[in-house]
Amino acid sequence: MRQPIYYVNGKFVQAKRAALPLNDLGILRGYGVFDVLRTYDGVPFRLRDHVERLKNSARQIDLELPWSSEELEALGRETLARNDYANANIRYIVTGGPSSNFMTPEGNPSLMIMVTPVPPVDETPYTKGCKVTTTYMVRERPTVKSIGYIGAIMAAEQAKRAGALEALYKNERNEVTEGTRSNFFMIKGDQLITSAHEVLEGVTRRVALELAPPLFTVLQRPIHYCELRYIDEAFITSTTKELIPVVQIDDIPIGDGRPGPKVAQLHRRFQEYVRQQVSMAESPEKQSLVEPI
Repeated sequence: MRQPIYYVNGKFVQAKRAALPLNDLGILRGYGVFDVLRTYDGVPFRLRDHVERLKNSARQIDLELPWSSEELEALGRETLARNDYANANIRYIVTGGPSSNFMTPEGNPSLMIMVTPVPPVDETPYTKGCKVTTTYMVRERPTVKSIGYIGAIMAAEQAKRAGALEALYKNERNEVTEGTRSNFFMIKGDQLITSAHEVLEGVTRRVALELAPPLFTVLQRPIHYCELRYIDEAFITSTTKELIPVVQIDDIPIGDGRPGPKVAQLHRRFQEYVRQQVSMAESPEKQSLVEPI
């Protein structure tokens, strides 16, 4: 099988040859940010949104990036072109770069771009819904997509052992914010509710909010754990999973314990929007004019 081609600090290399120096602050201190997007039929979905989120994450941790948005986009497209996946994930990673004292950035950040095929989709969570768990966690800089994932990895592993697909964070006020790798939404009546604080601005989350009217009245407010017993539907969103219905949170059944019609309807709108974007890809000057359906 052909090795994926990655971009690493100015060079395109086979995945097995991709490497960073051991004194890179990403390795030594977990100092860095990342972002992930996917393609549909070879077309990167909302590439500019992901690049801008990467840059925003870097700004929040004082990690200076010498690349413009246009340069980052071009490098991502070039890395994609050197691979032959119709449907691929594109992962940008920026670290603090090599450090002679193992602590201080020296103004030479490392940039990696990894392209991998989108794995086969398991339809079960979409047709039967998924279970998620919750975990209490004090999070540092939740609006930064940081490479420091210790808490998230531990929470995700605990969820996996409980037979759950994802773990949701709870804060000290017993508010549910988001998942380790997803944003969280709940539906009550005609209201679509998602947290506005202590969450990463997910790109799929943004598209879902754009597409929600006129199906829903959108509310961005704290979600209290005690509310979950009384909601109608719930779902999580992510770049790689799109929208997945949630039918159980901890021991709490959501609705009648089956995927509801409103999540399915919103997911259909999302998929139609994706098809529109792909069909417009050959006319970039028109793409920005495509309105959410």
